Amino acid sequence: MEADDQSQLASAFVNVSSSGLGSALTEILMADDIEPGTAPSYQLCKAIYLYHPLGGKMAEAPVSLAQSQEREVVVQTGPKEVAEAFLKEWKDLEASRTISNVATQSRVYALATVAMVIEGKATTDPIELKDLWKEKIAFNVWDPLNTSGLIIDQDPNSPTYQKHGDITCGGRRYHRSRTLTMMNEESIYIAWTSSAFAYAGRSCYQRGLYPLKSFINSMRTDDLVLRKAGVFIAKMKPPGSIVDRAMQWMYAVKRNLLRQSHIDNVISIGLEESVETLNMQNVQVYDLARNNVIKNIATSDNMPAKLLTQEAFVEGFGEGTQDAYAVAQYGERFRSRMAPIYEWFDTITMYRAWNEEFYETIREQYPDKYGDMDYLEAFYLWKNGFQAVWPSLIREPPSEEVNVDDVRLKALIAVIQVFSPLLDPKNIAELINWACDQLGQRESLFGGDGPLLDFDSLEDHIVKQQQDQQNLEKAENAEPNKPFSGHDSSSVADLALAMRRRR
Repeated sequence: MEADDQSQLASAFVNVSSSGLGSALTEILMADDIEPGTAPSYQLCKAIYLYHPLGGKMAEAPVSLAQSQEREVVVQTGPKEVAEAFLKEWKDLEASRTISNVATQSRVYALATVAMVIEGKATTDPIELKDLWKEKIAFNVWDPLNTSGLIIDQDPNSPTYQKHGDITCGGRRYHRSRTLTMMNEESIYIAWTSSAFAYAGRSCYQRGLYPLKSFINSMRTDDLVLRKAGVFIAKMKPPGSIVDRAMQWMYAVKRNLLRQSHIDNVISIGLEESVETLNMQNVQVYDLARNNVIKNIATSDNMPAKLLTQEAFVEGFGEGTQDAYAVAQYGERFRSRMAPIYEWFDTITMYRAWNEEFYETIREQYPDKYGDMDYLEAFYLWKNGFQAVWPSLIREPPSEEVNVDDVRLKALIAVIQVFSPLLDPKNIAELINWACDQLGQRESLFGGDGPLLDFDSLEDHIVKQQQDQQNLEKAENAEPNKPFSGHDSSSVADLALAMRRRR
């Protein structure tokens, strides 16, 4: 690099560092003491997350991937209004946004905490879940600086070994039922984490701190290449030993003409002169090095590199390619790590959504089932039947979905054929009802609209069919001109005549 370029770059660093916006990024850029294995501090993790081009993506991409689909909430032991009330309360609490914030900050600092604040209640009081729907609540997300007094138990013989204790924020202690702490990775015995101010987890930046610094150097290279790409080199015949003012003026005119020339212009140069650009052939090696830096950053956190590059998959994410499967498996694993905080919010949402006032409306709508049922009995009935399932991150193409549904349809028909001769009319009607529900779920075959049947009249029709079949069998076995019990001779003759016509 030329001396002028070095001085300009140094002055640029001074200008950037003098501004509040760029001082943090410059601190990372100029940190020559960052070597492989260096542990990031709390302030450095915050600077990387706020200013590094890959810092936010590295912390947020797994969370965004896990939450890219909504959970399918079903309450099998209650009417549809129960699940709808849960989803409405979940949305009102902004639970998904809060969970995303906690999970992201835990990846940035290695630890983050969410706390429920109840207006007018002491923070040391436990939560009364039954009366929670009457309270005005809010959720606060704290980073390790807010909970710097958090202690992870390091006694190997303690039942709370490697688990956090009570939470204190701003000198105020919170009851354990009001808070939930999420750590990124597991704690290691007496392994202090600077960014978390505790023996807790690790930041997602810890193993990749050095390649994160290298990526900033690649940004400097990008800027240098772009600035130098437009440089022209004019190879002119050198003047004689005596350079007077006229010769200097002539060469200045030539350079100025070259600078101002553009399309449709014609310039003339000497036979022994030429105009070239800088040779950038070694820049291709730089592209390889940059890609390796990004892969090293992704490897440091055991995450797919495509989450950082956001490159399109070869055949699309939903086509089931190997890259897509790898990313989907990573998302499924991250969902499992987020399960405790989802369960915590699920419980809070249930008690607020399925309160006593809501139960009275359900009792009025369904008096036959809930008229004599106690509120707590109904609540735990719904709670035990609650299911919240994540859809698969891999979406099969429409052609493959049709093939899968075709196999399921054949299996459904086989079940009906096997069990129908063994069941009584009531259970046959229930079997057909179940089959119709299954058919209605096959959107690729039937558009999601299930068959509409009157199952009460269907049961009566099946009973009548079985009675007619029994009558035909009795007619075949009856002696000539001798009626069987329960029917007159004319009905038997009619059945026999009908049977002969069929033959």
